[in-house]
Amino acid sequence: MAAPRTLTAKLIDAHLVSGTREPGVELGLRVDQVLIEDATGTMTALQFEELGAERSAVPVAVVYIDHNVLQIDERNMDDHAYLQAFCSRYGVQYSKPGNGISHYVHLERFAAPGQLLVGADSHTSTAGAAGMLAIGSGGLEIAVAMAGHPFELASPLVVGVELRGRLPDWVQAKDVILELLRRRDVRGGVGRVFEFHGDGVATLAVSERGTIANMIVELGGTTAVFPSDERTREWLRAQRREEAFVALAADAGAAYDETEVIELGALEPLVALPSSPGNVVPVRDVEGTEIVQVCVGSSVNSAYVDLAIVGAVLDGEEVHPRIDLTVTPGSRQILETIVQSGVFQQLTRAGARMLEPICGPCIGVGQAPSARKASLRTFNRNFPGRSGTEDDRIHLCSPATAAASTLTGRITDPRSLGTPPAILPPPDELPIDDRAILAPAPPEEAASIEVVRGPGIVAPPRTQPPGDTLAGEVLIVVPDNISTGDMAPDGALGMSVWSDISRCAMFMFRRLDRGFHDRALAAGGGFIVGGHNYGQGSSREHAALSAVHLGVRAVLAKSFARIHRRNLLLNGILALTFIEEDDYDGVAQGARLEIRGVRDAIASGADALTAQPEDGSPIRLRLDLLPREREIVLAGGLLRALSQQPAQAQGGAS
Repeated sequence: MAAPRTLTAKLIDAHLVSGTREPGVELGLRVDQVLIEDATGTMTALQFEELGAERSAVPVAVVYIDHNVLQIDERNMDDHAYLQAFCSRYGVQYSKPGNGISHYVHLERFAAPGQLLVGADSHTSTAGAAGMLAIGSGGLEIAVAMAGHPFELASPLVVGVELRGRLPDWVQAKDVILELLRRRDVRGGVGRVFEFHGDGVATLAVSERGTIANMIVELGGTTAVFPSDERTREWLRAQRREEAFVALAADAGAAYDETEVIELGALEPLVALPSSPGNVVPVRDVEGTEIVQVCVGSSVNSAYVDLAIVGAVLDGEEVHPRIDLTVTPGSRQILETIVQSGVFQQLTRAGARMLEPICGPCIGVGQAPSARKASLRTFNRNFPGRSGTEDDRIHLCSPATAAASTLTGRITDPRSLGTPPAILPPPDELPIDDRAILAPAPPEEAASIEVVRGPGIVAPPRTQPPGDTLAGEVLIVVPDNISTGDMAPDGALGMSVWSDISRCAMFMFRRLDRGFHDRALAAGGGFIVGGHNYGQGSSREHAALSAVHLGVRAVLAKSFARIHRRNLLLNGILALTFIEEDDYDGVAQGARLEIRGVRDAIASGADALTAQPEDGSPIRLRLDLLPREREIVLAGGLLRALSQQPAQAQGGAS
């Protein structure tokens, strides 16, 4: 008799093309759905065109315009025109600006239990709320999947998270994921899928599960998986897609690699302090902290229930005079729902400013707070400077905590408000309207479509195979938890040039060292040295492509975030870790290093290299590569590797 399987194992097995479910073994997985957003979309599309495919090979592929919508000059609109034409030409659906944030719209209109979704956005994991295996990745991997190749992933460990009981008054799903972050911090989930089970799961609606699944990547996790149950059926029925439902759960007695138990009834309101999602404490510990801004929404906590609790708390009240309150619905559907239910009026009459359903302030596009003034947000990230303010003080919390604090002007435990108010129910039928999701041209017409690139849309830099000796200077030494936002910054100005890597690279490490770009060019490239969790956060491949443009040969770090490590390797840059972490302290900016025998070490399967400083002792570096990664790096990147071999089919349809 077969051993009981986890739900994660079932989902992997159903899509397995190559490999075995053993920790660290490389898997090839057949892809059912693809999610792309406009910020990462132009590079994804450009790389797909380089692959020479005539049509997307994935049954469901959608591009969402939800990031670069401020249109401060012609470049954003040029990007959108390019992506719209690309979608029509290559068989991809196109969600127009204003239709909503990719993760909410995808959960509403496309998520299907049992399927595999890969997305060029780290928060693709949101769709795990509906029983999917949903994984964020760099744009190149998504382009390759669209061209018909399997998605490659190191077989993950599976963490079983048992939810017991029911959340008490004023405690929300946001507090569940903050509790996991309090326990594990921002790198305690690397190489892991978090699978939720237990009697407490049924108490959470799909939108609440989406909050947890969205933010699982803040632990460094690969994704989160929830069972597909009656709450899932309820969600799909409301979306008029009940035909997509299939019941899915782990087998009784399934064993997990690691376990967590969360007693929901014992949780309390939590808050992540500046400037990390893992810096979590109880709200009561910082109650009374003066704030100047509250922002509700983003790609997390923009669901109807999130906005409705804020509306209920503010109903008949007024926003504190010092507070600037903004509210962002997650989708046009949610916006229309809060209008019909009356939640919109509750919010605006109290003094809230309503924003359109886009990413907005979460990615530093608008609502930058005053420097050194506390801002309270229901967002998923509070990395330094992400808000658009260099010296920001961003706190992360639940909608209930945000609502209570909006009234007082200070961080406030919502339990101090007494009995929670009743929220207004949504209409019996949701206002579903898919007219803003444009279908591609049929195949017989597609070939005649011209995909025009505006002048700001430039093909990514060419990658090169590594030489046998890598030599150069240390261009910069950075601390732990450096994010991809430090390499390819958020905000209207930074993101407006993401379609041209040579311009994007001008912003690399600007928050830390304004001279980095010019120094790297003058040096002809070299090495980057980082601490733990190098490259945390967004999947933006631009962080790796900017390093390619600047001639970076390798990154030496204590440890890497999953997606950025992969992005470096797929673009031909070695990602090496210190065998002795203390060696990090002995490497200074400007030092010259030489690493010999690189190609032989990669080809032979060696697991270590040595960096020799001009002055100093040798530094031993771990060369931890999967077999396929060795082939890719030797070829000089994934595009070069694919050009040297025939395409590999994904396998049969689901």
